[in-house]
Amino acid sequence: MQIPRALTIFNKYVNNRIQSLWAWLVPPWAIIGHTGRKSGKAYRTPVLGFVGAGCFAVPILYGEQTDWVRNLLAADGGTLHRAGRRYELREPRIVPAAEITMRGLGGRYARLAPSALVATIGPSAALR
Repeated sequence: MQIPRALTIFNKYVNNRIQSLWAWLVPPWAIIGHTGRKSGKAYRTPVLGFVGAGCFAVPILYGEQTDWVRNLLAADGGTLHRAGRRYELREPRIVPAAEITMRGLGGRYARLAPSALVATIGPSAALR
């Protein structure tokens, strides 16, 4: 399932700003921190994703050309802010939904889109 382009624009400029206020505190919501490929500017994007076996998986509902996906892949990582903690995201990669082995609700959600961005989770630290 891929979300229509009109909704992606609304989410980018309206919904994401509102969700950024609380998403880093309320799992399964999280904030992915990434750096712009061309601008070098720091961005924060709210996502709904799941942790499993040392990794974090987010279905790519807007397609693989989404800015946050391309930025994470180009920088070979970023940050994850979830449940009041900060984690390093390493070795991001796009995985076809059929290869996702997570079980339960997290696995079903991660397989909603044709592919998911999966990254290894590094050390955590409390956010201040």
